[in-house]
This record gives sequence, structure tokens and C-alpha cells, in this order.
Amino acid sequence: MLPDLPPAWRAALGDITNEPWYRALDAFLDAELAAGRQILPARDDIFNALRLTPPEAVRVVLLGQDPYPTPGHAHGLCFSVRPDVRPLPRSLANIFKELRADPAEAGAGGEKNFPPPAHGCLESWARQGVLMLNTVLTVRAGEANSHQKRGWEIFTGRVLAAMNAQPATIVFVLWGNQAKAKRALITGAQHRVVESGHPSPLSARYFFGSRCFSAVNRHLAAAGRGAIDWRVPPANSGTTKEKHHDARQGELPL
Repeated sequence: MLPDLPPAWRAALGDITNEPWYRALDAFLDAELAAGRQILPARDDIFNALRLTPPEAVRVVLLGQDPYPTPGHAHGLCFSVRPDVRPLPRSLANIFKELRADPAEAGAGGEKNFPPPAHGCLESWARQGVLMLNTVLTVRAGEANSHQKRGWEIFTGRVLAAMNAQPATIVFVLWGNQAKAKRALITGAQHRVVESGHPSPLSARYFFGSRCFSAVNRHLAAAGRGAIDWRVPPANSGTTKEKHHDARQGELPL
């Protein structure tokens, strides 16, 4: 079931695909398919976050929970959906609401110049070095959290450990308790952590007002690593199939 890891990440993570927990995870997903269950995202999209943001390009790690369980939504980037998805998931709508309230470092020079995103595909963030990783990378259609404790937590822990070992500053963005539980893996003094509540409607009151986007850019600027332009470009300028293909070949269009 599981696709091959992108080459750069195979080098960063070592020979994890032969470890017992990884083989057990793969077998579990095969069993899900054999039982007629739909797994989200599609097989070729499971490692999209890794394909679009190779380890040497990572400046920010945005850690989510698990993929959207609604068919047609998840495509391998936490919180992101495909450009044609309407209406937006409520968590993503809340992210955009906070983003528009926090424009100072968002690349727009003020809320009036920060138009509401026309779609919910966040590939442009990934292409700037935001590793958009869920704690669990697959889910059974219609059943949130259905693939927890099957091995994905070990996998994403290894990804975070590899990023923690990087000498350059990385900003780790932890939204919600499940993401915050990974903070113990971030031990490098060179790194920074931005925490808040999860943008889900159930906890958004702890997310709104966090000004997490400007906090990320302040940390990046202090480390001399530039800033993320959080604006979401039109779908035909930043999320084309051609650019997606380029990223899968190891390029990182910015």
C-alpha cells in the first residue's frame, strides 16, 4: 500500500521501511483495503508533504492531526484541500480567519491588501519550506482518527527527530494537544516553537488571537532565514499540475 519515500527523505530517515513497525503499518493499510475500506488520501498523495518539501528546504514544520476524513478533501498536506473543494473545512476557514487578522508579517502589508484566499490548497506554503505534516498520515473515509496508534506516530516522530537534528533554525508550529505532545522531540537550542490551540471549531477560541503567522516570521527573520509569504495565490498560479510534477522530481519552485 505505502508508496516509496522520496529519495531525499530516505536518506534523512535511514532504512525505516524495513523496521517491524513500518512493515506492520503497511500490512494494516493493506488489510484495510482488502476489507473494502477507503483510505484517505489517495496512495500517491500520502507522502505529498515530503515530496513538496525536501529536508534541506524545511524552514517551518506545521504539525496537524490526521487527514480530513471527507473523500476528495485530503491530499497529503495538513489542513490543505484541493483547489476545487467547497465549502472549506471549518478548521481551514478558521486558519484563514486568523491569517487575515495577523497580516503584519504575512506578506501583504495590511489586511486591506490581504484578500481572502479563493481556495484552500496550501501547496504554495509547502514550496516555501513549510513541511505540512500530519501526526497520522492516513485515515479511513468518514472516520476521523481511525488510523491512530498503527505506527504513523512513530513515523512522524522520526521525521521530527530528523528535523531537530538540523543545524539551521526551524520553527515548529504545534496546534492542539496532539501536536503539542511532540514538543519533547524538539530539543535543539537553535529551534523555535510556536504553540496554540487547534483551529477546529471545538477549540478555535484558543487559536484565534495567537498571531502565530507573524510569530513564525519573526523567528525566521531573527535567524536570517527569510519570511514565509502566507498569501494563497490563485489556483492557476501556484498549484498547477506542472509545478506539482516538478516538485515530485525534487525541484522546489518558489
